[in-house]
Amino acid sequence: MDSHNIPIPRLLLKATLLFVTLNLILSTFNLLPSLGRLTLYNWLLPGRQRLPYGDDPQRAYNLSLYNLEAMFASHELTQAPKAEDEYRVVVIGDSSVWGFLLENEDTLTAALNAAGLRAADGRQAVFYNLGHPTISLTKDLMILDFAMDYDPDLILWPVTLEAFPINKQTSSPLVQNNAPRVRRLIEEFDLALDLRHPDLVDADFWGRSLVGQRRNLADILRLQLYGFMWAATGIDVHIPEDVELRAVDLEPSEEYAGLLPPALPAEALAFDVLAAGVRRAAEVPVLIINEPTFVSEGANSDLRYSSFYPRWAYDAYRVLLQSESEEQAWDYVDLWQAADSQEFTNTPIHLTPQGTLQFANALIAILHDLFNLQP
Repeated sequence: MDSHNIPIPRLLLKATLLFVTLNLILSTFNLLPSLGRLTLYNWLLPGRQRLPYGDDPQRAYNLSLYNLEAMFASHELTQAPKAEDEYRVVVIGDSSVWGFLLENEDTLTAALNAAGLRAADGRQAVFYNLGHPTISLTKDLMILDFAMDYDPDLILWPVTLEAFPINKQTSSPLVQNNAPRVRRLIEEFDLALDLRHPDLVDADFWGRSLVGQRRNLADILRLQLYGFMWAATGIDVHIPEDVELRAVDLEPSEEYAGLLPPALPAEALAFDVLAAGVRRAAEVPVLIINEPTFVSEGANSDLRYSSFYPRWAYDAYRVLLQSESEEQAWDYVDLWQAADSQEFTNTPIHLTPQGTLQFANALIAILHDLFNLQP
């Protein structure tokens, strides 16, 4: 027998033992966070300007994944420690913050950065886009919690009523697939959420194995590979030529989240999650912003502002949020009409570049008044 040839049975046995060992290690120890931090971004590739998200990777060079470590490792926020002359502002929120149907240069954070704001001590304000295109305050809290490791000086948190209902808190896939992290937040801040909610995905021993984690591992790898095309083109979102605009003529319904007028119970809304975010930020100020929303003038607009909101529910929400902010001494501003109605695109919260600029300009005035940020 040729000494250079390993017998096939022995080779198969070694391969099997190696495979089993790797599966046992992954099933016993949660290595995905560590693997997510292994990245080509911010050294071989530039950091992305927004968190990875997308369902058309072949055209947008982007994809959705659930590994927060990998998502943050790809972002420009993690490129280097904060410079001494930087006033770091992180902006969390939904798809309107992320910039759905917007190029990077047209997002809210891009408009805020273009204003060239400085803190009173002369530090340059740098705004980082940590929005993510699903609507849930709990998803925002999870991202805020992660972002605190990167030394922010200010947190901006645009919100809308759709993010508040208790039954929507676990609807985000990012929340569902980070069950241990979400449960830790529920327990730490005594949130009125179910630790055993069926939406929260718990991987069993097999699910934590190499085979069970193959999609998550493949997503981490694909994020690195798409980074080369993204770095070459700057494309991280596909914007169709024809976009179906938000509805103007509305259904004659006043139902919202299973509720009917006149009462919107405060206990149906996740105000405790907002409070948890402010507590998690500790000494870092948090500005809660009721973001712009579309107001229709079409059919049944006497009953509804938009396809999202009946008038009674949205009006009650604004009153409740204002009252809760005053009671809790939160920094809060209501900018629900900061953008013209014609500047909304496919949903009642997604803005055109011009609408985003209108929102940014209104917000800049608030940042000057509350935090002394100025050009």
